[in-house]
Amino acid sequence: MSLERIFNAESVAIIEVVKDEAHQGYKVLESLVEGKFEGRIYPVSRGEKSILGLRCYNSVRDIPENIDLVLVTTPPGSLKNLLPELGKKGAAGAIVLTGGFGELGEEGKKFEEEIVNLARKNGIRIIGPNTPGMISIEKGINLVGLNNIPEGDLAILTQSGNIALNLITEANLKSQTGFKYSVGVGNEADIKFHEYLEYFTEDPDTSIILMYVEGLRDGRQFLQQASRTSQIKPIVLYKSGKSAKGSKSAGSHTGALAGISEVSQSAFRRAGIIEVDHPGEMFPVAETLSLLPRLKDNTIAILADGGGHATIAADYLTNLGIRLPELENKTREKLAAILPHNASLANPIDVAGGADRNPAIFADCAEILLEDINIHGLMIVGLFGGYGIRFAEKLSFIEEDAAHRLGKLMESTSKPILLHSLYDHAKPHSLELLRYYHIPVYDSLEIACKCVEALSVYSSYRRDYDKEGNFKINWGEKAIPEVQDIIDNALAEGRKVLLEHEAKEIFRLQGATVSQEYLAASEDEAVEFAEKLGYDAALKIVSPDIIHKTDAGGVMLGLKDEEAVREAFKTIMDSCTECNPGADIRGCLVSQMAGKGIETIVGMKTDDQFGPTVMFGLGGIMVSVMKDVSFQVVPVSEYWAKYMINEIKSSVIFDGFRGRPPSDKEAIVKLIQKVSGVAQAYPLINEIDLNPVLVHSEGLTIVDARIILK
Repeated sequence: MSLERIFNAESVAIIEVVKDEAHQGYKVLESLVEGKFEGRIYPVSRGEKSILGLRCYNSVRDIPENIDLVLVTTPPGSLKNLLPELGKKGAAGAIVLTGGFGELGEEGKKFEEEIVNLARKNGIRIIGPNTPGMISIEKGINLVGLNNIPEGDLAILTQSGNIALNLITEANLKSQTGFKYSVGVGNEADIKFHEYLEYFTEDPDTSIILMYVEGLRDGRQFLQQASRTSQIKPIVLYKSGKSAKGSKSAGSHTGALAGISEVSQSAFRRAGIIEVDHPGEMFPVAETLSLLPRLKDNTIAILADGGGHATIAADYLTNLGIRLPELENKTREKLAAILPHNASLANPIDVAGGADRNPAIFADCAEILLEDINIHGLMIVGLFGGYGIRFAEKLSFIEEDAAHRLGKLMESTSKPILLHSLYDHAKPHSLELLRYYHIPVYDSLEIACKCVEALSVYSSYRRDYDKEGNFKINWGEKAIPEVQDIIDNALAEGRKVLLEHEAKEIFRLQGATVSQEYLAASEDEAVEFAEKLGYDAALKIVSPDIIHKTDAGGVMLGLKDEEAVREAFKTIMDSCTECNPGADIRGCLVSQMAGKGIETIVGMKTDDQFGPTVMFGLGGIMVSVMKDVSFQVVPVSEYWAKYMINEIKSSVIFDGFRGRPPSDKEAIVKLIQKVSGVAQAYPLINEIDLNPVLVHSEGLTIVDARIILK
């Protein structure tokens, strides 16, 4: 209800307005007066009787009736007295432009929290603070002060006013579509991204949501809402700050590798969000998704008037995962009948000069190609739109007729058509006609290909949506008392790091296969246990103070007899004591050497924005070097566990090589899901490393395990 009254406000107060054209309050007042806002406007300005023909009020108390929405331009400290006054006027929302809150550090965060609590006490929702403002174009509510905003069906959610300005400027210059909303979310102190998202999802006149995100206050709630929204309409997002990596001092490999970019990219993809690599791709991708029908399969044809553009487009699209299938024989025969003998009839199709005197050849070929059962979309690249400029003016009329035919062809086939033209800058009428028929045109071949990729990714998401892949966590679900006892005992000892055998016991209790081992406090015990296991033993240090055992010289492998075990025990103790003189050393784990298998890692890290996140990849000592890993936010369904395995670059290794049998991928899937389940069942666990996990042709074995508590 509060957001409804904000975006459809019938009365707006501006606090405060100064008679200065450069003042934000004045610019907003001017936009409301000169725009089509039909509601009531109340400027609050001390000492001014009227501005722009409107009566001014000395304070909120002087306004004669209730207010829906308030724009606040005054310093942060004014809010303590202002919010109770606005509450008495029944205000639904306050847009706080000024900074000086959470972005300044701990003191700012405390003050921000105090202001939000005061606003809620008075029934007010806050947009911002530290925001450029808000626009609801249909209602004429322009509280940013921008002019010439094209009206359409797009909504902007941004943490940067300049990004919103850039999108609006681009729409004015190049597009047939425009915007319905633009919101600067600012610090997300009160209204969060997911709340705006929910409102725009339910708005029937909004078709696409564009987002510029620097950080998310409630990433988990955002992912849940985004996955629901993406089933109805696309979200196009650019995330800044992607270069920040995980902490180098993290206690686990998973923690060190789980950077902001790696985790957010996988989470956004799973939620159906189209994440772009560059801000310049935001509007073209959104426009493409808004205008074009869905791509029914991940297959298109490229139609070009030159081998260079055809080859570059094919390279781009193939690298982006788009398939260029072979054409049917009858398709090639029909193309051969109308194209020069030197034309390329493979996909991509090069008309080889066939359009120089007759650009209508593009429409002729398009009709043939879109009849092919293997082709579900078409990308035209090159000079179309410029033949009348490049060769002869009379060709412009032929291009315009071809544009009409292409537009009607897309309508009749419901197959998307997208065009790249070197002559887009010249604004020929033929290209404007294509836009009239909702065929996007771009002057950048790379961006045109990115738009095709976005269309493919979003269409695939809508087709293959995994209902089990929601982001809801039921904390503590399926917890086992014995596991909780292990965690509680460690905390009672003041430890955040579980000992290896404790970590393994947790997964043994979850039904996973772990290597058999015994804790030896002395040489004699080490020998006794090695004999019990039949030698070929491994010894590993057990100490809550030594996390990276190999680095401290705390691991000895392949011990074949009593003498080797005794020598290994002494060497490990001496090395670890020298490495960490004050370490609490409990002894050595004695285990049998594991059988053959591929070394993998399965881990979990609690991400700052999204919560527990599972990692899978190649393991052993190479994990930090190769970094061939995949991430998924918990909970991880069977579908997404399989996706993680297939996503790493080395996934083919599990299919068998050089005479080795295929690995048991089903066992990996189950272990990934077990790690996901442990993360949900025990909220006090912060990081998990199962490394290495040896994957055999049948089953797997957890050889080493590490768990770090919060």
